Parts: sequence; C-alpha cells; structure tokens
Amino acid sequence: MRHHIRVPAAAAPPLRGHLPFSDAPGVPDPIEVTSRWLTRGGRPWFPVSGEFHYSRHPARHWEEELLKTKAAGVTAVASYVIWIHHEETEGRIRFDGDRDLRRFARLCARHGLDFIPRIGPWAHAEVRNGGLPDWVLARTEATRTDDPAYLSAVRPWFEAIAARLRGLERANGGPVVAIQIENELYDRPDHLLTLKRMAQEAGLSAPLWTSTAWGGVQLPGDELLPLYGGYPEAFWTESDAGWPDTCRKHFFFTHQRDDEGIGADLRPTTVRGTDPESRTVRFPWATCELGGGMAVAYHRRPRVDARDIGALGLTKIGCGSVWQGYYMFHGGTNPKGDLSTLQESHATAYPNDLPVLTYDFQAPLGEYGQYRPSYDELRLQHLMLADFGSTLAPMESALPEAGPRGQHDRDTLRWAVRTDGRASGFLFVTNHQPHEPLPDHPETRFTVEFPLEFPESAPLTLPSTPVTIPAGAFFCWPLRLEVAGLRLDWATAQPVCTVTDPDPDPDGDGDRTVLVLAATDGIAPEVALDASTVRSVATPEGARTTTTEDRILITGITPGTNALIEAELEPEPATAATTGTPGKSVKDTPRTVALLVLDAATARTAYRGEAWGAQRLVLATAGVVFDEPADEVRLHTRSPAESVSLSVLPAPLHPPTAPGATVKESQDGVLTRYTLLPDTEPPTTATLPTLAPTLTLLTRPGPPPTPETGPLNRASAPADHHYDTTAAVYRVDLPPATTTPEGTTTLLRLHWTGDTARAYAGDELVADQFFTGRPWDIALDRLPAGTPLTVRILPLAAGAKVHMPGEAPEPQVAEVRAAEFVTARRWTLLPTH
Repeated sequence: MRHHIRVPAAAAPPLRGHLPFSDAPGVPDPIEVTSRWLTRGGRPWFPVSGEFHYSRHPARHWEEELLKTKAAGVTAVASYVIWIHHEETEGRIRFDGDRDLRRFARLCARHGLDFIPRIGPWAHAEVRNGGLPDWVLARTEATRTDDPAYLSAVRPWFEAIAARLRGLERANGGPVVAIQIENELYDRPDHLLTLKRMAQEAGLSAPLWTSTAWGGVQLPGDELLPLYGGYPEAFWTESDAGWPDTCRKHFFFTHQRDDEGIGADLRPTTVRGTDPESRTVRFPWATCELGGGMAVAYHRRPRVDARDIGALGLTKIGCGSVWQGYYMFHGGTNPKGDLSTLQESHATAYPNDLPVLTYDFQAPLGEYGQYRPSYDELRLQHLMLADFGSTLAPMESALPEAGPRGQHDRDTLRWAVRTDGRASGFLFVTNHQPHEPLPDHPETRFTVEFPLEFPESAPLTLPSTPVTIPAGAFFCWPLRLEVAGLRLDWATAQPVCTVTDPDPDPDGDGDRTVLVLAATDGIAPEVALDASTVRSVATPEGARTTTTEDRILITGITPGTNALIEAELEPEPATAATTGTPGKSVKDTPRTVALLVLDAATARTAYRGEAWGAQRLVLATAGVVFDEPADEVRLHTRSPAESVSLSVLPAPLHPPTAPGATVKESQDGVLTRYTLLPDTEPPTTATLPTLAPTLTLLTRPGPPPTPETGPLNRASAPADHHYDTTAAVYRVDLPPATTTPEGTTTLLRLHWTGDTARAYAGDELVADQFFTGRPWDIALDRLPAGTPLTVRILPLAAGAKVHMPGEAPEPQVAEVRAAEFVTARRWTLLPTH
C-alpha cells in the first residue's frame, strides 16, 4: 500500500522576544525561547533531560551514574529538591551526604551536563505528602496556596536552596538552565506566580522558569514555560481498568500536547485535557515527563518494556516535541526518615500505596545503576538528536490525511513527517504499542509531496520497492538530509550520529565524515544519494548500485560493521587559510563522506563521546562511560559472563591500556576492536562471589493477610506486623566485604513469588518489593558486609483487588525459588601516549 502525505508550506517565522525568559548577560551560548523551538548560542537547540533524584541515590555513586546518564545522550539532569528529605524536622535543614544538592549540581557542571532543579515546594514524586514535611501540614490546612502561614514556611526553604546553588547560576558559568515551580497544580495560577517571585527574591535565577502543563493546567500568563508528559502505563489508575486510553494515545502521532491522565487521581475528574489553543501558538512543545519507566503501587503494578519506552519517545519526536524530558531516567531508593517512612501511602490519605524504599521506576538506569534495554533504545534516539536536533527542532510535524480512525484503530499504519516545508525532513513510523500488538503492514511505500514552488522539492517515494513494516517496529528515516556536503535523498535506515575519521597520511585524501545509520529489523536497508553532489561511490561487497540522471540508489546492503558506502564529493578549492600553511602551494581538496549501515542489534550498542582526545564512535555491549576530565573510557559489564571488548572509529594512534588486563587489537569491519584479556589474579587476591548464596528457609508462610482498602477503595499494602506473623522467612548468608574487589558491583538476585517482600539486615529494613514477575535485585554494597539477610515474603490473598502483569502468583504461595549473585565489573581504558 502506498501511503501519501502532502506537506504544507513552511510556517511563518516563529514569534521571538514575546516571552519573559532571558539568559544571564554575556554568557557565550545564550538560551532563548521562540514560539516553536528553543535556541542556544543562536542555533536551534533540542535538549534531552533525564530525571535523577540525588537524594534517592548514594552520593558516592553520583559521578559515575551521571556519566552513564550523559553517555545515553542526556544533556540535562532534572531533579526534584524534595523538601521532606531535607527538612523533616522544622529548622533542621540538611544538605549533607546524599542530600548534598550543591555537590550534585557541581558534578553536573564538571561533566558538561545542564541542571534543572524542580524546587516544588510540592513535588509529588511518590513521596510522603508530595514532599511537604509533616510540620508544614500541621501549621496550615491551606498548603499550595498564598496562605501566609504556608508562604512563611516556604520562604526559608527557597532561601536555603538558593544558598546551596549560589555561584552555580549561568552568569557564573554554572549549569542551572531551568527551574521548575511546583508540580501538577492545575487551578492556582496566582500561587504559581507567587512562588516564582519568592524564588527569585530568594536569589534563584535561570533563563527558563517552567511548570508542568498537563491536566488542563491554568498558568500565570507567559511567566512559566509549559512542559508536557506522557507515559506508556500508569500505576495511578484502577486495578481493573485495563490499559488506560490516556496511555494508549501516546503511541499515535497527534498534535495534542496535553495528557489528561497524569495525576488524574489527585484532581477533579472534570479537569481533563483543556490545554488552551493560545498556548500552542506562543510556546514550543517541550516535555519533562515522558515515561522512562513506571512505578508500581500495591493495587496496580504495571510492567513497562524497553520497546514501549523507545516507541513512545520516538513518537513524541514525530509529533513535534522539541525537548525530550524523561521521568525517571535513573531509579532510586527512598531515604529513611527520622520520624516516619517517606513514601506515598494510604497512611497520608494518598490514593496509592507505594513500597517503603524502592523507587526503581523500571528506569533505563535502575535503582542500583543497572543498565536496562530501554537505555539502549533511548540512546539510539538521543545520538540522532545530538547531531540532527538543530535541524529537526525548527521542522513542523505533518500528519497524513488517511490516518487512524481513533485510538482503538490497530489496522491503520501510524506515521508522520517533520519537514522544513520546503524539501527535506524526517519520516517517522510507530508500529508498536504495549499490551495489544499491531499487525505487519505488507507492501508498504511512502510518498512525500513538498510544496511545488521550490525547484528542489520534487516528491520523494521510498523505498524503491514495497516492504513489510514488521509488527513492533518504530523508526525514523531521513528525507534529503545534508551531511558534510552530501545530500542523502533518503534511506530506509535511521540516522544515528556522525564521526570524523581523520586521514593519518598528510598527503592522503583528507579526513572523511562518517554518517552512521541503523537498519530496521525486517526491512532491507536502501540508500538513495543525490547524484549532483557525488563524483563517485564505492559500495560494500554484495551491494547493487543503480544510477539515474539525478539519483544513485544502493540496494542489497547487508548491514553490519563492514557495510560502508564511500561517496567522493566534488572537491572544493583549497586555500592557504584552509590548509593553515601560508605560502604553500595548494590544490583542490577531495572530500569523502561515508555511510556506515549497522544492523539493528549492533546499532543498539553504539555510543559516541570524547575518548582519548577525539570524538569517537564506540560499539560495546558493555555500558560505556566517557570521563573527559580524566581522559578515561570506562566499561561496565552487564553480566559476569560478558566478554569485554569495544570497537572504535576512528581508532587512536596507539591501542589504549587497561590496568589489570592485556588489550588485544583486531578488526571489526571498518572499526578497530580492542578486547580485554584479564590478567591472572594471584591466589592472595580477593575473588568475586561466584557460588550461589546460601538460602535457608526458616519459617513457612501463614495465611495471607485479610485484604484492606484505602482511599478510592483501592487495595492497601499489608501492614508492618504481617511480616512478623504470616510471612515466609528466609535467611540469606552474604559474603564478607573482602570478597568484592574494588571496581565491581555485585547484586543479590532473588527469584521469588508472592505478594510483597521485605529484606532486613538485623532489624533494619534495607530493601522491599511488590511482586511483578521480575527478579528482585539488591546491591551488596548497600548491606552490612557479612551480616545475614532476612527476607520476609507475604502471600497474596485470593480475590485481592490487585493488578499484576502476566499471571498473578498462586494465593497463599510465598517463596524464594532461587538466589544468585550477579556481578558486573568496571574496566578503565587509558590513552597510550
């Protein structure tokens, strides 16, 4: 079937200077907001932000976790500054240890990450009282209003935040690019403005002041930049409600920004999706809460998979997003309160009971920094935005006339384009959604018609022959993409990134730009080049070239690390200025642009970063971290059996070295592979725990607790005393600290079934979990070394009003079925000078 779209003419220039956002005077890369996109340093800017709550993660790990976040293509770290985490007792404000806001912000700055504090005062974040300390609620019943008693509590809190961030403003070269006021406050615009003014009076400053904008929010004029969201699943709806339509909508291309579902259990049901049209005219489509995962509540425990997250993210780009913001990007653990537990719960009249400690959120980086497949899915998109976001941001989204007939239409292909309204753009397809698989779409071709008034805007039809769009596929294909002077008419492969491959021979043909493309599983990649920009083309073995007057079509490409297409362009006359050698005889300099077409699986191992003095493409199944200040590349293995290697383009002049290993060099297609062969460890060196943990059943489970309900008649989590009276009890013997060498991370992984579970070291609660069918990980470095762990598991009551993914555990069953240690090792690669 041929799918057709007629692209509208380019929109009028955006409004500029109409919003009260301004950067600090004299900064080298001033941030501005137009009505359609953001700019930085005068260029369109496409930020990628990821939520990482510093107060929910050990400070000793912050730096490495920030580097993992940056390696995923995140450019800004957002974090709630959770009031109750810092001032549980009135007047005792803590910024020590894991609460050190200033240290976290400075680490962001050290590694070139922007920082976005979300200062509340009310945050939600699935925290007790939404983050408001109990003493604030005791002072006034009129929280989140301009009540003087409330504002008198907020003012010193804002002043304390400002004091911790002083000197980290943009005027001082600091990382704070935006500040969010409050959260999900839908009907009090005057109070939002009061909070902004109070924050400014306290000394807080940023070029952008933001607010969440879903749920028909009323904002104070142009004072706050509205930010939107969208999740693939929801814990806040009913246990028997099925997959919410408010989540389903995010897997369709649409120009509706608002999400009437987020937080809908905390506001009147009459407030739904009333985003005013004027907001879409004056503000760009920016997001702060695209679902990087989803929390679990006791009554509803959604499970989110990597492709759900990847498809949602890519769909939002196709819809017109110019700022990809994820919640959460890094999971965490609630700190222990001095006066109470700090999770959202029925005990504080919230509709949902959350676990006491775990806030893993199924995020791309988990509670203990675990890499998830969603990390790879999103990184692939963020690499594209790093190179092509400035091109994409000004492009308008256009939808085909023959689109889906409604949110339950699973048969019509979902696609859109973003174009400059003239001749170029990107084509987006989403053929995936959670829970309800979408069908294959055989015999598919696309025709994109551009406005006819431009000579270069002839229609594009692709691919050359119809293909089947597989179920589960989602991708972005380029349309007339300019890369270093080469025009790529189209490709049935997604742009990943570019890298410069320098010519080591001074008398050679010069540097070449390499565009990396990712093939889509089940679709043969094709590349169509504008013949007018190409002098000659060299193709990989087996590929076929068809040349017409205006196009060079390359088919039969077997994607992989050998699939390199080299296009020699018409040379540009060189000058003494370009050669850097005054008086030297110069000649025309040939230019080469190469296209490396990776298969889909290999593309998901792609990273790009500053490594050993240059920007490099790195392929590795391990997690890769680029520590530029230290001039190091670090690899984090994801499993004990994983061989440690990385493939690099361009290769450094000399192979890197790795303490504790010998580095073996080999070829991986057009890349150079470095394989680490660990040195033999002497017998006296401590070894990793390799045996299964010792697991001892101490007590068999009793009858399940009688189900109870709380607000909105939702099931309540079992009370504390049930873990002492009816739980199955296991002892898990842990290794002493000496068996875990530095540079390793060891998880205790429990395969269990039941309803809820808690782990104790002595009498201290150290981890907890609601059953979702997935294994339960606990990091050993969070536990007292050598102290046995007591695991208590409660069985599920028959007829409990609890939604679980897949099959629920059998009633009255509560057991650990297997236990293992899962160890990941960190390797450091250093330059050889």
